[in-house]
Amino acid sequence: MAIRMPHIIHAKKILRRSSSSTSKALSAAVDVPKGYFAVYVGESEKKRFVVPISYLNQPSFQDLLSQAEEEFGFDHPMGGLTIPCREDLFIDLTSQLGGL
Repeated sequence: MAIRMPHIIHAKKILRRSSSSTSKALSAAVDVPKGYFAVYVGESEKKRFVVPISYLNQPSFQDLLSQAEEEFGFDHPMGGLTIPCREDLFIDLTSQLGGL
């Protein structure tokens, strides 16, 4: 079993940069429980989801984070991490990850 530490470190760096970029992100962090983080998902209208940090270990979630970095960079208008995919696809992915 291979450990994908560079991807985890990279994902944490993305989250750290995006969540500390604005005071809006800091105020939103108050209502996120320990061990979780908030993401905004959607193509046009963004919906906020709070997901477990353990998802950062999953290759499929890491791919979404890489896409987010490529498409949005680190300046997020929502004040947090934005995932560039349809909401239904995100829900399907997180449902599969929740069963692991």
